[in-house]
Amino acid sequence: MSLKITRSKRLYKVAEGLMPGGVNSPVRSFRAVDGTPIFISKAKGAYIFDEDGNKYIDYISSWGPLILGHAHPDVVKMVKMAAERGTSYGAPCQKEIELSSLIVKSFPSVELVRMTNSGTEATMSAVRLARAYTGRDFIVKFEGCYHGHSDYLLVKAGSGATTFGIPSSPGVPKGFTDYTLLARYNDAKSVEQIFRNYKDRIAGVLIEPVAANMGVVVPKEGFLNGLRRITQDYGSLLIFDEVITGFRLGNGGAQETYGIRPDITCLGKIIGGGLPVGAYGGRKDIMNLVAPVGPVYQAGTLSGNPIAMAAGIATLRKLSERGVYNKLNERTSQLVGALREIINKYSIRARINSIGSMFTIFFSDGDVFDYASALKSNTNMYSRFFKGMLEAGIMFPPSQFEAAFVSLSHSARELHRTIDAFQSVIKKIRKQEEF
Repeated sequence: MSLKITRSKRLYKVAEGLMPGGVNSPVRSFRAVDGTPIFISKAKGAYIFDEDGNKYIDYISSWGPLILGHAHPDVVKMVKMAAERGTSYGAPCQKEIELSSLIVKSFPSVELVRMTNSGTEATMSAVRLARAYTGRDFIVKFEGCYHGHSDYLLVKAGSGATTFGIPSSPGVPKGFTDYTLLARYNDAKSVEQIFRNYKDRIAGVLIEPVAANMGVVVPKEGFLNGLRRITQDYGSLLIFDEVITGFRLGNGGAQETYGIRPDITCLGKIIGGGLPVGAYGGRKDIMNLVAPVGPVYQAGTLSGNPIAMAAGIATLRKLSERGVYNKLNERTSQLVGALREIINKYSIRARINSIGSMFTIFFSDGDVFDYASALKSNTNMYSRFFKGMLEAGIMFPPSQFEAAFVSLSHSARELHRTIDAFQSVIKKIRKQEEF
């Protein structure tokens, strides 16, 4: 590897003595691509800069939140103004109302919303609420879908759990997952069978409407409609985890894209503009069970943090401007189209799944439509691809099983550089394949 990352390597050695694996989130360790993690010193627009002075076009976007790009002037301005007024109150503030209003306006299925500090908190709270509302215990989730690291959802989860081959986690008592039922993504029949077996014991179905934590996997036609029908037939709730897709696919998220109205929606990432945040919301009759109005307890000292609210408001205001999503999606389509042409030109065993401004390059012989097909991907080839792109100054996710994101800061210049680098790397991989 010719890329000079001397300072990153030095920092990583220090970090390993202070944090498990030297990181605060597993995928950052670069172990899935047999590499050393890059330590970032700053970021601006479409670029991130490491501690050794290397500059990269960034397609991680902090794993999705930075749809405007890094350090967008409007976001930075709002954050500075908010910080000058205080970093936390532990009390209500006006910005909570403004951000909640923007969410409710964008998602017709959400009549009331509760802020949390992370997507994990949001999905955990949504499941608790569904169980309370229905008086039932069982939850259906899907293989390869990741909903945070709460104990009862770490069953064949995606994201880092897939990256490191961990179907669940030690430290989770068996009893915690006894009420978690597994279905296959894009297979409504598997859900039907579960409901026939458990009938009126299932509180809800929790799903990423567009899977993004086994890599991007889009729902087949009719799949989400089937889930809506099944849950209504059996009196269960449909919970959409739109932590990634919310405000990424459009102002109304995946539910607007596919015309499905879930009972509860979980949000995060983009609604915090790069700061820690999460939220869950739904119909009033469901949400009014949450304390202090109802008996379902959920709280958070930093929930509704004024700085996070300010960053989210600035981001959602920008996204509400006319033509923003058309521009973003057109750029992504141009990029993905060019990458597909290169894959075909060099006959590389790869597929690209894409929707809106998110995509994944799967090094696979066949189509990827669920967890099992995603796991057939050639992770060694992805590792070679990742390292080649990194040396060319392009940062892709350091795992085969993650989504890449295009932001509004990715201009034609960055796209062309990415396409050129991609062709060089794929050409090199193809030559290696021939020997």
